[in-house]
Amino acid sequence: MYDQNANCVYSHASKHLLTIAMTQHLHSCVRLVNMVFYAHHGVLKEEHTVGAKYEVDATLTFDFTDAAQRDDITKTVDYGAVYKKIRETLTLQKYFLIEAVACKIAHELLHDFPILEEVAIKVRKRNPPVDGICDYAEADYTANRR
Repeated sequence: MYDQNANCVYSHASKHLLTIAMTQHLHSCVRLVNMVFYAHHGVLKEEHTVGAKYEVDATLTFDFTDAAQRDDITKTVDYGAVYKKIRETLTLQKYFLIEAVACKIAHELLHDFPILEEVAIKVRKRNPPVDGICDYAEADYTANRR
């Protein structure tokens, strides 16, 4: 329940008072961390045939002050819809580069979710085909509306 006079959100579950200071908003984001998908990307022909496990982190930057103050899900981003868009972008098309995957995901999210101001995407490819031991290769891409 939101109390406009106190500028607070009362949590029904915990019955604790969360006071939100009336200060300038500097930064807020939601992160989806270590989403795992199986896809067929890579430079080598075998990678497109066999496929591999890919991990994705998404940092979704937007002002969620209104959602937090009102405890209102309609004032924030739909995590399930973001997850679905990332899964579709990663798995429905083949790419040679994880850099291209990260870039495409970021721009698709900005296009589909107008609330987002900035999106940072990390795409990791486990055990990349290099001549040696390597846990993963990672592409990190950030796009914004500015």
